[in-house]
Amino acid sequence: MKRRVALVAGIAALLIAPEPSAGQQPQSRLPRVGVLSPAASPSTKLWDAFREGLRDLGYIDGRNITIEYRLFAGNYSRLPEMTTDLVGLPADVIVTDGVNIAKFVHDATRTIPIVFLAGGDPVAAGLAKSLAHPGGNVTGVVLLITEVSAKRLQLLKEAFPAISRVAALSDPSVLPYHIRAAEEAAHLLALQLRTIDIATPDQISAGFEAAVAAGAEGLTILPSGIFWNERAQVVALAAKTRLPAIYEVRDFTEAGGLFSYGPNVVDNFRRAAWYVDQILKGAKPADLPIEQPTKFELVVNLKTARELGLTIPPSILARADEVIE
Repeated sequence: MKRRVALVAGIAALLIAPEPSAGQQPQSRLPRVGVLSPAASPSTKLWDAFREGLRDLGYIDGRNITIEYRLFAGNYSRLPEMTTDLVGLPADVIVTDGVNIAKFVHDATRTIPIVFLAGGDPVAAGLAKSLAHPGGNVTGVVLLITEVSAKRLQLLKEAFPAISRVAALSDPSVLPYHIRAAEEAAHLLALQLRTIDIATPDQISAGFEAAVAAGAEGLTILPSGIFWNERAQVVALAAKTRLPAIYEVRDFTEAGGLFSYGPNVVDNFRRAAWYVDQILKGAKPADLPIEQPTKFELVVNLKTARELGLTIPPSILARADEVIE
């Protein structure tokens, strides 16, 4: 009899228990941070730096956040499906590697916060009203401002004054700011610039052949995830064709490239974690100013110069932040 009374009381308690409110979730989930990148693996020093930045702020993947990686290894045809996937989860914030990728995600969602590590002009791309006041759902760090593409051509000409024809390897999926900056600089430097589009990694070798066929005497590599992923191949082909080349970031020079000029990208990937932290704490991307790099590195590989029979002028070496012997 007592058991029957207890059972009836338990059922009655369930029937009269209040329902969860609309904003109350019966079971909490970890915040989802989506990473959308042309990288081939999350185990690179750039994404390692991003995770280190998160750890410094108290975030551990699998413990108090979940990082959802969608990496397409330079194959931009996979970008639509991966964007749809992250938006549909939904991710609480999406971190993108490149302004063109950020623009693609921005077209897919105007509500999910987007943090970009961009290589172009986010204002010109329509992602923000201004750097100081983005005003939408996009903010982040501008990694490779377009003026740097012009500066690289200036350094190439200063290092090798006799050159008059330069080839620029370009990814056509990247917004064209860097091409325009390089073209303007080439005009001022009295250089003939030949832009060679490379859309996939298997076109890189043909791109170098086209540069040689065009009579290029120097080479500049414009920003692209394709070239960064395939930097070992790019550096090897530059050595094979004996073209003096300047690259966007030090990773190429460390891999054997001749010289590079650009921001410390590792530090900026680490900085992206701060934006994620602020957004997860309730900040709006519209109110988080977009940052620009303030320090740029000139890295010279003298070992490669000797192998190519090239002499780097003292004026370049004197300004180098690092010289690889």
